[in-house]
Amino acid sequence: MSAPAGLPRAAWTAVALLWFAALLNYLDRLIITTMREPIVAEIPMTEAQFGLLTSVFLWVYGVASPFCGFLADRFSRQRVIFASLLVWSAVTWLTGHVESFAGLFWARALMGVSEACYLPAALALITDYHRGPTRSLAAALHNSGMYAGAVLGGLGGYIAAAHGWRLGFTLFGAIGVGYALVVMLFLRDAPRAEPAAVGNRVRPLAALRALFARPAFTILLALNALVGIANWAVYGWLPTYLREHFGLGLGSAGLSATAYLQVASFAGIVVGGAWADRWARTQPRGRMLVPALGYLAAAPALFVLGWSDTLAVALGGLMLFGVGRGFYDANLMPIVRSIVDERYSATAYGFLNFIGCVAGGAMTYASGVLRDGRVDLAVAFQFAGVGLVGTAVMLFILKPRPEAANARAS
Repeated sequence: MSAPAGLPRAAWTAVALLWFAALLNYLDRLIITTMREPIVAEIPMTEAQFGLLTSVFLWVYGVASPFCGFLADRFSRQRVIFASLLVWSAVTWLTGHVESFAGLFWARALMGVSEACYLPAALALITDYHRGPTRSLAAALHNSGMYAGAVLGGLGGYIAAAHGWRLGFTLFGAIGVGYALVVMLFLRDAPRAEPAAVGNRVRPLAALRALFARPAFTILLALNALVGIANWAVYGWLPTYLREHFGLGLGSAGLSATAYLQVASFAGIVVGGAWADRWARTQPRGRMLVPALGYLAAAPALFVLGWSDTLAVALGGLMLFGVGRGFYDANLMPIVRSIVDERYSATAYGFLNFIGCVAGGAMTYASGVLRDGRVDLAVAFQFAGVGLVGTAVMLFILKPRPEAANARAS
């Protein structure tokens, strides 16, 4: 990909380098979910304990995200990314060598902290380079690496079946440690938009005051909570729903719940990023309107998913939801940077991660309560669909800062 006139080659080099880091980020966090049976066979634990391995990651990741985002605003983003990748990869490698449930638990908790530092720093660095008509597309291309990592997480099951569960953690952890050295050598920070962002002039209390003084940021937190609810309703319970509602086998349900969604999301994030960049040249709110339209289409798709007795129709609804999700993921950091002081963009993204994790965890638990009460999981999908309508409405309300609107295509 050649750089447009006026855009340094390093801007696209950063996207390319961080795409693979994003792939490892999601692959390493999700691989454990594909290895349940061999792990439990070797390290005895209850179903609740195995579920806790995912929950503790989510809780720690969410709580640590605002602090980790602040580190990326105050210090070198490149160094934060390098340290994050190195530590989570080392923890992934270490996970393949633990001998007890306690060891797995603490490894997952440490992974939550180390991975929380990556995404705010990576997206902030990319959007430091891409300030104008390539901002959403650059963020979209990076985030497509996360989708690829989610799909490749399924490799864990195949590796575990052929060679045991420890090899997958050892292999991918070693790859990540090696790639961290590549990032250290070739990734560079971009100049910040505002010099005051560098060094000790970025203060925690000043960041909090600047962010929460803006009503638009509070709206963004609220709509991201609704997005977290919808995402985790689908991620957490879709395989179970497909098995029970359509009689699919375990393997077919898992494939249908991941492949269709991720492929649609991949298409949505690339199209949504390119469309938003193009629209933003003439419409200051273009990067907000694209995900708003995407979620207006995705909301009824979740109702279709819950109501239909035809598998093909339900999967069509799932794919439409995936496209809407892609539109949103492509534009979230560009939206953040258009409504908050850019000195605190990574901190702001960390807070969004936090609220999304809290809301998503609550939705996962609430869906389990519904199941215990013999309520159809379709109700959870329909509730999530209503939330996406609210998300779209709030996106239509959001407006960028005047200075950000004036510089949208510079």
